[in-house]
Amino acid sequence: MPFSGLTKFGTAFLSKFECSQMPHPLLEHITIVDTPGVLSGEKQRTQRSYDFTGVTAWFAAKCDLILLLFDPHKLDISDEFKRVIGSLRGHDDKIRIVLNKADQVDTQQLMRVYGALMWSLGKVLNTPEVMRVYIGSFNDKPINERAVGPIGKELFEMEQEDLLSDLKDIPRKACDRRINEFVKRARAAKIHAHIIGHLRKEMPSMMGKTKAQQRLIDNLAEEFAKIQREHHLAAGDFPNVDHFREVLTGYSFDKFERLKPKMIQAVDDMLGYDIPNLLKRFRNPYD
Repeated sequence: MPFSGLTKFGTAFLSKFECSQMPHPLLEHITIVDTPGVLSGEKQRTQRSYDFTGVTAWFAAKCDLILLLFDPHKLDISDEFKRVIGSLRGHDDKIRIVLNKADQVDTQQLMRVYGALMWSLGKVLNTPEVMRVYIGSFNDKPINERAVGPIGKELFEMEQEDLLSDLKDIPRKACDRRINEFVKRARAAKIHAHIIGHLRKEMPSMMGKTKAQQRLIDNLAEEFAKIQREHHLAAGDFPNVDHFREVLTGYSFDKFERLKPKMIQAVDDMLGYDIPNLLKRFRNPYD
């Protein structure tokens, strides 16, 4: 199992991390990761013994599809769930919404539930695109036709087929996603190099290094804007300002490496020429 990177979250997490195997054709090509239930209400005051959002972000960076499950009777998004959704930043294209157990309400109630869910998600999902929502009862029990009626039953069956089709498409689309992820990381590395080089360049050579570093940290958002304008970079490629500011406090800027234009050019050449040529030479093995 490719989970050795999880050791950084300590034994408190590893003691709760379990794997199981089942003989199913679909599972020969995909691995399903299930998270523990997100805490809500008074239970949120009980701290987990490991970095739950950190683990979620680790899996989100490596997975092909993210399913957020909701029940019709539990639409409230708790503080912990907000932090989890926040940890998925940058992976919006992977996220799908699943409204499960939808046969527990009638058609009129389901319309209200769907509207309330979209309103709640709109406040926490920082994206202009509408997420794909699957509505149904995704278990091995027959659909409750008394609640949803024949039209609802047909809708749920089609939604279930769409969800299963999305899961079956994961191996076929995995190659494209791997390349997209590689390109995303290469662009992130390029941005990181520009940021580090800029901070190093702004440091004085002799006196006042401590004050200069603190000024740069305090005005990091403005420094990001300067880098973006100077090098014509996309604002969406920059890291989260608050998180980056927190990480920077443990380093001395005057010890950073200076920016090397040849290395930046090598990354640009790779993104502009090498990757397209690679795609022309190799086809998707699942097509």
